[in-house]
Amino acid sequence: MEKPHGWIILDKPLELGSTQAVGAVKRNLREAGLLGKGKNKLKVGHGGTLDPLATGVLPIAIGEATKLCGRMLDATKIYEFTIGFGSETETLDVEGAVTETSDHRPSLADIEAVLPQFTGPIEQIPPKYSALKIDGKRAYDLARAGVEVEMKLRGVTIYSLAVRHPREGGDLGPHSELPEANGPGLRRGDGPLDEITLTATVSKGTYIRSLARDIARALHTVGHVTMLRRAKAGPFTLKQAISLDNLNEIGKGADITDYLLPLEAGLDDIPAFDLTPDQAKLLRQGMTLDEQEMIGNPALNGLFLATENQGSPVALAELVDGTVKVVRGFNM
Repeated sequence: MEKPHGWIILDKPLELGSTQAVGAVKRNLREAGLLGKGKNKLKVGHGGTLDPLATGVLPIAIGEATKLCGRMLDATKIYEFTIGFGSETETLDVEGAVTETSDHRPSLADIEAVLPQFTGPIEQIPPKYSALKIDGKRAYDLARAGVEVEMKLRGVTIYSLAVRHPREGGDLGPHSELPEANGPGLRRGDGPLDEITLTATVSKGTYIRSLARDIARALHTVGHVTMLRRAKAGPFTLKQAISLDNLNEIGKGADITDYLLPLEAGLDDIPAFDLTPDQAKLLRQGMTLDEQEMIGNPALNGLFLATENQGSPVALAELVDGTVKVVRGFNM
C-alpha cells in the first residue's frame, strides 16, 4: 500500500495527553505495517495541544500533512466548556487544589450581562499550569516545583461567546448533546446557578481556563473549568472525528482510508489551482512561476494549494506581485 498522507481526527478521550494520542496513532500505523523505518519512517504530529482533562477534536497529521501542523496551531477553534462556580483551583480545572472559595452564585441574567466584556479582542493572563515557556522552561514544571512565576498578559480574540446550557447539577459526559440557548431544557429562571456551559469561538493562544476564571471573577465569585470539549479546530469538527476504538481498528487490519482525511482537507479555507505537469515540476524543484504562465490566469492572490492531475497536492504556494513561490512543498 502507498504511504498514507493526511489527517486522522481523533475525538480525544479524557485523561489522554496529546503526545500520547500521537503515540497511539504511531502504534497503530506500526501494527498495520504503514509506519516504515529509518529514512522512510512516516512523521506523525498533532495540530494543537489538548489538555488531558479536555476531550474532543484533536487533528493528527500523518506524513506530508505534518507540514501543515503550524497552520493548524494558528487556526480558529471552538470550545464548549462548563464553569463550576464557588471555587477556584490552582490549575483552574478539576485537577488542582482549591485556592479560593465563594458562596455567591450568579443568575443567568448576570452571566449574559458580562459575556460582552469577554467578546472581541481581550487580554488574559495564562494559567501558571500551562505549556508556555518561561526562560526556557515550561510554566507547569516551574509551578509544580513551587517556583513563583509571573505570567504576563497576552492579547487574544474571542470571536463569539454564548450560553449553551445553565444548570444546577447533573452529569455532563463528553458526548452529551447540549441544548441550544433558546432550545428545550434551558433553565430561564432568575435563581442562582452552580454551573454554566458556554460555547466560545477563539483565536490561537486563548486559554479557556483563564477565560472561565475571569468570567467568574467578573460575576463577583470564583470558578474553574469542570468540562472542556473542543468542537472544532480549523476546518475539522466532531463530525469527522473517530474514537480511540476506531483508531485501534487500523492496527488490527482495517483499511486506513476509511479513517484518513486527505492532506488538502486541512486547507479548505484557501483556493486550489491545478497546474500543468511542467509547472508542477518547476515548483517541486523550488522554482518560481510567473502568474501569466499559469493556464487560465487564475488571478489568485495570496496563499493557494497548487495541485496536479485534478487535485493531487504539489505545494502550498503563494502569489506575490505576480510571482508564484513555494511556501511548503509536498513530496507525495
